[in-house]
Amino acid sequence: MATEDKNRATAAAILPLVGGAANVASIAHCMTRLRLRLHDRSLVDDEALKALPAVMGVVEDDTYQIVLGPGTVARVTPEFEHLVEEGREAAPAPAAASSASSAPAVSAEELAAQGAAIKAQQKAKNTTPFKLFLRRIANIFVPLIPALIGCGIIAGLNGLLVNLEWLPAVTPALAAMASGFMALIAVFVGYNTAKEFGGTPILGGAVAAIIVFPGVANIDAFGQTLSPGQGGVLGALGAAVLAVYVEKWCRRWVPEALDVLVTPALTVLISGLATIFGLMYVAGEISSAIGTFADWLLSNGGAGAGFVLGGLFLPLVMLGLHQALIPIHTTLIEQQGYTVLLPILAMAGAGQVGAAMAVYVRLPRNESIRRTIKSALPAGLLGVGEPLIYGVSLPLGRPFVTACVGGAFGGGFVGLFHQLGDTVGSTAIGPSGWALFPLLDGDHGLGSTLAIYAGGLLAGYVAGFLATYFFGFGKDLLTEFNVSQEPAPSTIAATGGTPRETTPGTRGGPDSGDTDPGSPQEAPVRV
Repeated sequence: MATEDKNRATAAAILPLVGGAANVASIAHCMTRLRLRLHDRSLVDDEALKALPAVMGVVEDDTYQIVLGPGTVARVTPEFEHLVEEGREAAPAPAAASSASSAPAVSAEELAAQGAAIKAQQKAKNTTPFKLFLRRIANIFVPLIPALIGCGIIAGLNGLLVNLEWLPAVTPALAAMASGFMALIAVFVGYNTAKEFGGTPILGGAVAAIIVFPGVANIDAFGQTLSPGQGGVLGALGAAVLAVYVEKWCRRWVPEALDVLVTPALTVLISGLATIFGLMYVAGEISSAIGTFADWLLSNGGAGAGFVLGGLFLPLVMLGLHQALIPIHTTLIEQQGYTVLLPILAMAGAGQVGAAMAVYVRLPRNESIRRTIKSALPAGLLGVGEPLIYGVSLPLGRPFVTACVGGAFGGGFVGLFHQLGDTVGSTAIGPSGWALFPLLDGDHGLGSTLAIYAGGLLAGYVAGFLATYFFGFGKDLLTEFNVSQEPAPSTIAATGGTPRETTPGTRGGPDSGDTDPGSPQEAPVRV
């Protein structure tokens, strides 16, 4: 009950600061963020939101995103939805949120402001048709992440029990739970795709269901017999997009009196035929090529490929290109049972953690930045890297580059073992850092898989720390930031208390997000 009250209190504190119920157009959430579409952005009180204890940061993208962290966001969102519904029934007039008292200007706040400015500039650059398209793709797959995580953990548990030959009567049931969603994931992708592109969601799901229907095994196309599931999520995505365009065409030309009968039938018929005799084969070939290329890249590139992937992931997030990886991850999971790319890309977060630790050591007099790092570090270890990125390393400049170096070394470590024959993969997307351990899988036993991933994290931590400690600060940067930012005792006495402890880097720094990149993912994007 206490936890429910806390979540309700968090939702109640957030609502007036985003302009009230009347200002909220839609509500959604991903792994770490409450995502709101607002009627009037000017009604939001950013500083007051950042000051809330439960808020780790805010991000302005195509939606207004409040970073609450994994687990918390899933509990706060229903409470927030309930309050918004109550507020709409009461029909209050939207009013601007009252301004919270500003904290004293300290170095960490300046860093957070710089991070926000960088994020805003990057957002403007990322608003291109291609990147907007990638964002829509991310919006299709992000809602599937909780099911991927849940089923992935059950799959890992089942694999452990099978290897140990424990509970043989239970493992078939666990296998069914773990595999049921993946067997039908194409249907969910089709449903979300139609919804995202403005069609009738159930029609998108109906067309995508053709792909997983066992009866397609009796159909020949392009000189070969189709297989149930051929084309996977990519085929489902293409089929649902086609269904949306067919449906919209029908809405324009079919008489209104016949629309309810003719439009759904033509939508399923036309897009269904195109799926069976075209998309399934083409998407199947693309999916197979993705899996083959990923295996080839790491088997032949090894440490070099891992170094490049781990080092470039954070810049990809800034460019908004990380969202293109989401359907690739999902395709690999669908084909192989896990994605070999995610454990390597997750090393970018390890580099951030190592860099943040070095900043903490190199700035012993700046208590403000050190408080920011201490507050953000637990989340960073669990794979939520946004507060450290936009509150610390990116505004400082060089530490962001050295953090990427740390991620490169971690990725190179995991890639090297792949080349040597020890594959490390993740059965789901979303988590990162330490939170990825329950989802790991490989081809040489769980112990070996866990050890390689842990070794990659350690390599990322150490490389990120050393690169930042020795190369992350010039003399001018140290002179500027390695000073105390605490108010003088006379100032404290004049205000009748102690200085307010703020952690703007963890509460004000914009997020990268799955990417996701959000992104974005997004995405979340989790690194």
